[in-house]
Amino acid sequence: MRPARWQRSTYVVVGAAVLLLVVAVVVAAVLVASRQSGEPIAVPPVPPPASAQPEVVPVSDAADTPTPRGLAAVLAPVLADPDLGRFTGRISDALTGDELWSQGADVPMQPASTNKLLTTAAALLALDREDRLTTRVVSDTPGVVVLVGGGDPTLSAAPRGEDTWYQDAARIVDLADQVRRSGFAVKRVQVDVSAYSGPTMAVGWDPRDIDGGDIAPIEPVMLDGGRTQPVSVESRRSKTPALDAGRALAVALGVDPATVRVLPPGRSVEGTELASVQSPPLMERLHDMMNYSDNVMAESIGREVAAALDRPASFDGAARSVLNTLADAGVDTGGARLLDSSGLSVDDRLTATTLDEVLYTATGDTHPALRPLVDLLPIAGGSGTLSNRYHDTEAGLAAVGYLRAKTGSLTATNTLAGIVTDESGRVLTFALLSNEAGPTGRTALDAFAATIRSCGCNR
Repeated sequence: MRPARWQRSTYVVVGAAVLLLVVAVVVAAVLVASRQSGEPIAVPPVPPPASAQPEVVPVSDAADTPTPRGLAAVLAPVLADPDLGRFTGRISDALTGDELWSQGADVPMQPASTNKLLTTAAALLALDREDRLTTRVVSDTPGVVVLVGGGDPTLSAAPRGEDTWYQDAARIVDLADQVRRSGFAVKRVQVDVSAYSGPTMAVGWDPRDIDGGDIAPIEPVMLDGGRTQPVSVESRRSKTPALDAGRALAVALGVDPATVRVLPPGRSVEGTELASVQSPPLMERLHDMMNYSDNVMAESIGREVAAALDRPASFDGAARSVLNTLADAGVDTGGARLLDSSGLSVDDRLTATTLDEVLYTATGDTHPALRPLVDLLPIAGGSGTLSNRYHDTEAGLAAVGYLRAKTGSLTATNTLAGIVTDESGRVLTFALLSNEAGPTGRTALDAFAATIRSCGCNR
């Protein structure tokens, strides 16, 4: 469980304690005053218990649809903000798929992390929601154990009883305990990284983002997504994640970590299995990837899609597999050029049409396997990377809870793609991409999206 969640619950407990203390002081003051005056104490009646009646209220198919003319007129003022830079987008009716507004929708743009929408959609189409990744320890040589990566970035270095970055993560100590119970005498640890192929850093990635905490070299075994401080939001990432995992296993087994060796790429070991652990299920990992815009998780899941299609588990294999899976589902992928599965590459290109069609397909009935994508989108003002946005303006507040979207941010790039229920009760899909943006580009983008919610433009 993440420390932030513990911190939030601590605030609740402290707040409740303070409230009870205040109530106690007030009651005591009333009792003292009553005794001093000799008047009887008046006890107010106990109010009835509060009740909650949550329900899902479906939108009406008969809700008014914004007209292209009305939508264009309402959007014109926010579209004029120069900080949007080079701006493209598309807005569609989720019920019919009809395009209601567009600007440069077929122009390839830097998508940033909205690329994760494609990775998520392809995973939902190609994989099972309960799929788990297995990390094993095997041996084919006396005294030598091999940590075999299966692509699980959630495996944790945290000791038992301490928090892990990813919820329900397996731990290195779990593997070590199983090896000890097997009775195998360990003298040396090696690491098998053959599950992945190709380079570990994508074209268009900045190596400085490793120290910045945005990415790690993509290897099939790592600890806490490559974080060097497992539960710190500010943690940098490791430059040698597979080696670090091997060394952590060695320490847990009482072996000198300096002797750990990562096997050459492509060399695999098939031996007697001594231990194994599994990742959380796919849906849990997709939730982390989408809500926290986890780049390492996105690259891992992209390779899962590639492996399911019997293609190389590499940057290129994953990107091609994602695009092919979506094209087979009827999504227009024209103009797409992907160098990774996360959107971190500055050389990635997607169109607003592709992003909007992914969302329309997810909200429709033709591919029910895609429907969970809607629930994975962060909520404006409420969750994930949108939790601290849309609170600063009246228009933004009107969108809180009604807009759900995947965010994207690179230098001078801000993107947003999702769904929104407008004031008439009509559900719309949208994809907005701002490149070469000005200093308040993200604010300008949020203002544009919030206007879709509050437009009331049915004429």
